[in-house]
Amino acid sequence: MYKNILLLIIVSFLFIACSSKSYSLEQRVKIMQKELKKNKNIQKVIYKTDSFDIFSLEYKTNKCNNLDVYIEGDGLSWIRTDKISSNPTPINPLAMKLFLKEKNECSIYLARPCQYIFNNKCKKKYWTSHRFSSEIIKAYNEVLNKIAKNKSIEFTLIGYSGGATIASLVAIKRDDIKLLISIAGNLDTDFWTYTNSYTSLYGSLNPANYTKKLEHISQVHLIGKDDNIVSKEVFFSYYNKFKNKKNIDFMLLDGFTHSKKWLDNWNKILKNIKKNR
Repeated sequence: MYKNILLLIIVSFLFIACSSKSYSLEQRVKIMQKELKKNKNIQKVIYKTDSFDIFSLEYKTNKCNNLDVYIEGDGLSWIRTDKISSNPTPINPLAMKLFLKEKNECSIYLARPCQYIFNNKCKKKYWTSHRFSSEIIKAYNEVLNKIAKNKSIEFTLIGYSGGATIASLVAIKRDDIKLLISIAGNLDTDFWTYTNSYTSLYGSLNPANYTKKLEHISQVHLIGKDDNIVSKEVFFSYYNKFKNKKNIDFMLLDGFTHSKKWLDNWNKILKNIKKNR
């Protein structure tokens, strides 16, 4: 049992694209601020829900009928293999960078709970064992409801890494999802933990348990062939649980790792996806 717990700690540390360099919360926030300087037409918004406050970046427009929603990865969950981070704000906010790269005024970025903010609701379990809990999924649905209030909007959910897990679980609760896109997504968390002998994410939901509800949703899944954090086998475990696969497409991308090559190729990849959907 102790060995399994230790393995979970180690893999969680890898799963957040760890660095040997220590970054304070202030330094990680500055990374975000530096990214924001690239576009003055973007504003920061905090969405308050019943359970969490969700940090958001969005363009200063509200005239969109179709909205791309980027959801961030797990962030800095661990600062050492034996120490949980006091705040999960990411060192490399790849979903944010992809959002900024697209330069689409009809898009929005959503951080994960407690990223870029801190309050009394920020318990460490929400970026470890309960990172995909029903409370968190409910919070994201509340955010989308606020965005869609009194409007006719369809959403394209774009989730990176653990953000893809969130996006999939959010999608099963809604009828306004035009497309679900996962990037290096952990879509079968039980398979991921079991095959590596890690302790289960016991407080979390698993998208692979909801394939019947997901099969009517149009999906495109992007998998890096060289991703050693979330391997292609994790995706295929999810994929093979679907009886009806007609709405599911996937791409295996040569040379892509869990975090590398996505940014440089993102606009081309996204353009091709939208052209064919």
